[in-house]
Amino acid sequence: MKKTNEQNLNPETLKEKNYQDNLTIQNIYQKFGKKNFFLQSTKINSPVIWVNKKQILQILNFLKQNEKKPYNMLYDLHAIDERLRINKQHLPKTDFTIFYHLLSIPNNLDIIIKVALLENNLHIPTVTKIFPNANWYERETWEMFGIIFDNHPNLTHLIMPKNWQGYPLRKDHPARATEMEPFFLDKEKENLSMRNLNFNPKEWGMSKKTKNENFMFLNLGPNHPSVHGVFRIILQLKGEEIINCVPDIGYHHRGAEKMGERQSWHNYIPYTDRVEYLGGCINEMPYILAVEKLANIKVPNRVKVIRIMLSELFRINSHLLYISTYIQDVGGMTPVFLAFTDRQKIYNVIEGITGARMHPAWFRIGGVANDLPNGWNKLLQECLLWIPKRLNKYVKLSIKNSIFQARTKGVASYNFKEALKWGVTGSALRATGINFDIRKKRPYSYYENFEFEIPIGKGISDCYSRIIIKIEEIYQSLRILEQCLKNMPSGPYKADHPLTTPPLKHHTTKNIETLITHFLQVSWGPVIPANESFQMIEATKGINSYYLISDGSTMSYRTRIRTPSFPHLQQIPSVIKGSILSDLITYLGSIDFVMSDVDR
Repeated sequence: MKKTNEQNLNPETLKEKNYQDNLTIQNIYQKFGKKNFFLQSTKINSPVIWVNKKQILQILNFLKQNEKKPYNMLYDLHAIDERLRINKQHLPKTDFTIFYHLLSIPNNLDIIIKVALLENNLHIPTVTKIFPNANWYERETWEMFGIIFDNHPNLTHLIMPKNWQGYPLRKDHPARATEMEPFFLDKEKENLSMRNLNFNPKEWGMSKKTKNENFMFLNLGPNHPSVHGVFRIILQLKGEEIINCVPDIGYHHRGAEKMGERQSWHNYIPYTDRVEYLGGCINEMPYILAVEKLANIKVPNRVKVIRIMLSELFRINSHLLYISTYIQDVGGMTPVFLAFTDRQKIYNVIEGITGARMHPAWFRIGGVANDLPNGWNKLLQECLLWIPKRLNKYVKLSIKNSIFQARTKGVASYNFKEALKWGVTGSALRATGINFDIRKKRPYSYYENFEFEIPIGKGISDCYSRIIIKIEEIYQSLRILEQCLKNMPSGPYKADHPLTTPPLKHHTTKNIETLITHFLQVSWGPVIPANESFQMIEATKGINSYYLISDGSTMSYRTRIRTPSFPHLQQIPSVIKGSILSDLITYLGSIDFVMSDVDR
């Protein structure tokens, strides 16, 4: 692999980078040899190490088994098509790059391992025996880029249809339907599509029968209210007992990452709202912060607090929908009608501030769209007086109900080791007793200045503990909102920076140059300096993050969206096998997912 002195892994380089976990990097260097590594300079704030493909399994094993600082979660795995990238002079010779993002949850550390691949040899060993949750990530990477993971247990289409041709995230694949040839549905294509709908248990890794009995196979979804979206699960049943099941996703795929390569940095903001459509502004946060890292933009404190206020309003709104529909899944009808009234109270505040409700697209690079309007504090105050009383009613009438507890306690339970094995984050991870909330562990925006607590479970995450954690999180979000109400900083709502989008309108009245700049910033968008950045946040359903690559253009070169719901659904078979069918419905409701967050 090509290296320069600047990229060699050595103590001086590590000292300059000032990473939190330089000791682990040094240990890798000493164990596997200096010549196989170099350290990439990025805006990611955690080490990015390129390694030799032949050593990837040994290195990942070493990191996972590290006694003092085990990297015990595969947080993300995906690829980059490097072939059209201009600013890669200081990188290894590579056509495609695989990256493995690992987390050390106990030590709150990250490391990204990259492997360079050439176009004539797109093979790399599967890591599913080290990290089981790599299964879906590798399948997605194979169908999006055509990279083959040798010895993968089931390297088949995951998101795209069986008969799909091409690799959507390659640079030579069109980004718009208008760039593709017209589609015609002839009889041959129709017959092929119909044949692909036939269910063959062997294709799903299931057997029809044993010597003594036949199994029943059941399609749950993709259109069924209890699967919370267009989501299909193939069930292998012995009576009511679930012998095996296979989640089937991809019915909601819209190509959100591909869209990131064709929209300007500014114009992509509305798409972030719709990746997880219940989270609204909270899903704009990681994208905006990642872009601001690339552009070296520091925003005023008023901007930070406004962003937190909108994020926590959306967090409460999402949690209320989760709690009420979950209770409905197990037979309680009334709370869902009450909760929608409460959610409208919150939407009134959001609409009063942003002018929109579900998808405001209100955060901006360097600030927010507008300053807070007159009367925002009165709207928020009314909401803060309303929600706690209603929440107490849900707990009293439903959560403490003996029937609800019988349906949820001890159902679909797992411990922290299982959670880490499958990449579980958010309240489901905290229910296992692990205190890991990004707002506290890696404060962003301004969370380090707020007083609130992180609800933690007692060691086992089951359906009951997961909903209890969510309820407690609402109370803590209310505490945060009260502090926003009482301590809103004064100052501007945008940073004074040339790459802020859009620039302040009143500047255009000064001279023609500022008017031209404003026009270019709005129409073309800002030119963001070439580099890579990353930002994770505590979203409504777990940890959400954006990995962005700028090639010094008005658009992203690579936009990788890691969502919490994707690994949460992959975990389903390991949790629910051996349970009865009604427990599956209870379990699905407890996960708190939407399919837009899974498929993207």
